[in-house]
Amino acid sequence: MLVDSHCHLDFPDFADELDAVVERARAAGVGRMVTICTYLTRFDRILAVAERYDDILCTVGVHPHQAAEEFDVTTVNALVERARHPKVIGLGETGLDYFYDKSPREQQQECFRRHIRASLDTGLPLIIHTRDADDDTMRIVKEETGGQRVKGLLHCFSSGRALAEEALEYGFTLSLSGIVTFKKSEDLRAIVADVPLDRILVETDAPYLAPIPFRGKRNEPAFVAHTAACVAAIKGVSAEELARITTANFFRLFDKAVEQKAAA
Repeated sequence: MLVDSHCHLDFPDFADELDAVVERARAAGVGRMVTICTYLTRFDRILAVAERYDDILCTVGVHPHQAAEEFDVTTVNALVERARHPKVIGLGETGLDYFYDKSPREQQQECFRRHIRASLDTGLPLIIHTRDADDDTMRIVKEETGGQRVKGLLHCFSSGRALAEEALEYGFTLSLSGIVTFKKSEDLRAIVADVPLDRILVETDAPYLAPIPFRGKRNEPAFVAHTAACVAAIKGVSAEELARITTANFFRLFDKAVEQKAAA
């Protein structure tokens, strides 16, 4: 079984054929999908997708792009309250994006801090988006935790070796998307070669970042099998072994998902 640890099934890209998208994922061996929240004000829409299917889970959070728009509603209490739902297994995606800077950096940072506080309150892992913000990302995590540890992952990891090493040392997991399959991603593949197998997840970030051989098309959870096959080749293990390991990693990190697995 594979897990697509990060997709956006509430997006309009899937509205007309969500049942078919989920069935294709199941046929490809994807046993769990996590649909990720990017707007707190659209949480009900994300939750509706998760409640519709036994094998789909969700998160609650605000993407750094939306930090300004959602700043006033993104309180620690609002995150914690929504995180109580049985289907909510993580907080995010949250973090910093200095590449696009769609929200002022100060608001991105404060929203990120609120998610970290909610993670400390709930014990749920953080799903962190970071782009061109490596230093501030780990600095803020360490400032907010003050020596405590929060569980979490760097989603769609495509940063440099220094951030990978610091995140791994802290205890975070790296989640790999279709980017790892791209021809230009030699540096990323070199980093992945050195990441311990027990600290890797795979994801699609669907509808974005479709892996080879689907690059340029709409991504969907079934395609995570191609990313997993690429990672397996990098790590020198079979696709079946990589699926087993990353699935075990997923349930260890997102331990609330174990309860949902039992219920399903």
